[in-house]
Amino acid sequence: MTFDLTPQIPRIRRGLDALGVRSPQNGPALLAQYGALLLEQNQVMNLTAITDPDQVTDLHFLDSAALLAYTDFSTKTVIDVGTGAGFPGVPLRILEPSLSLTLLDSLGKRVHWLESMCETLGLDGVTCLHARAEEQALQPGFRDGFDIAVSRAVASLEVLTELCLPYVKVGGLFLAMKSVDAREELDRAGRCVSKLGGQLLPAWDYAIPGAGVTHRLIPIRKVSPTPKGFPRRWAKIQKSPLV
Repeated sequence: MTFDLTPQIPRIRRGLDALGVRSPQNGPALLAQYGALLLEQNQVMNLTAITDPDQVTDLHFLDSAALLAYTDFSTKTVIDVGTGAGFPGVPLRILEPSLSLTLLDSLGKRVHWLESMCETLGLDGVTCLHARAEEQALQPGFRDGFDIAVSRAVASLEVLTELCLPYVKVGGLFLAMKSVDAREELDRAGRCVSKLGGQLLPAWDYAIPGAGVTHRLIPIRKVSPTPKGFPRRWAKIQKSPLV
């Protein structure tokens, strides 16, 4: 079965306008093509539980695009940690072609599909990397190597910060995408963030156009190098999250 999301292009344009996000002329069409490839591959690989075209537009494309309304991604080096099917990284790259993007995921089959999809869409400046986040963050060129780290992965803020903040240059940002009921974990994460060299910035809530849903972005500024020894091994992170 093949999918055609070109009817979503006007909805994508309206949503981007509502967010105040500028797009290249071909951006909405590329997003629609990306969505069609996603839903086609989803028939044989578990990439997304969201399969309604309107919801793909709202809860994947526009949710990801909202980050562009928060901060300037122009010419930035960006790593998407635990990218899954490419969110939020791929929509960010489509809508801001000047950024340099690394998509990192621990499942090889997903990474292989991401490589193929980016080639089909003609997206250059994208590196698709099969690796564990806590291991790759220790490698030269990756530790302290990015202007911005983003993640929409399902994990507590303490865990995400330990996995993602080591990738960020001092002065850069880690942007954690969360639901608006993340207040409890946000309250817990303050000491952990500080211990890892970060500073919590005010949370930023945004409404996803057309979806009737509000999400929360938790921005963390990297103010000092992450101490040696972090991130720890995955088993240790799971067993003893930082507090």
